[in-house]
Amino acid sequence: MSDHESTSSIAAFPPPGPKPALEEGTELTPRFDRDGLVTCVTTEAGTGEVLMVAHMNARSLALTLETGEAWYWSRSRGELWRKGATSGKIQHVVEMRVDCDQDAVWIKVRVGGDGGACHTGRRSCFYRVVSGAGPDARLLMADEAGPG
Repeated sequence: MSDHESTSSIAAFPPPGPKPALEEGTELTPRFDRDGLVTCVTTEAGTGEVLMVAHMNARSLALTLETGEAWYWSRSRGELWRKGATSGKIQHVVEMRVDCDQDAVWIKVRVGGDGGACHTGRRSCFYRVVSGAGPDARLLMADEAGPG
């Protein structure tokens, strides 16, 4: 655990209220799923390109709000994950939105380093296009699939 994590003043989010408050209110009351997570869609602030989809728990959401940098919950590793901490590709949050019932988050970021967001080294985790239908569906590299 980093120094920042251990000294951070993380407050709990209030419980979600009734539907009108969730949909029209001004209080952030995330509706975490049974595993304590909300889905987070991350896009590049300048272009709108979808970079990745990840999950946040209450702590990573609070750290993101507190630091202005994207923090996620790694389901595979079972730990907090500050995006770019080892690669230098820190995601600086420009704007955060929640969906109508506050069970999903959308963050617009500017990425440090070479701008990549995918662990494969690519800019976006969405680098393949599904071509065809049913059992004949195949994956093509986006740059090979032609205009979309």
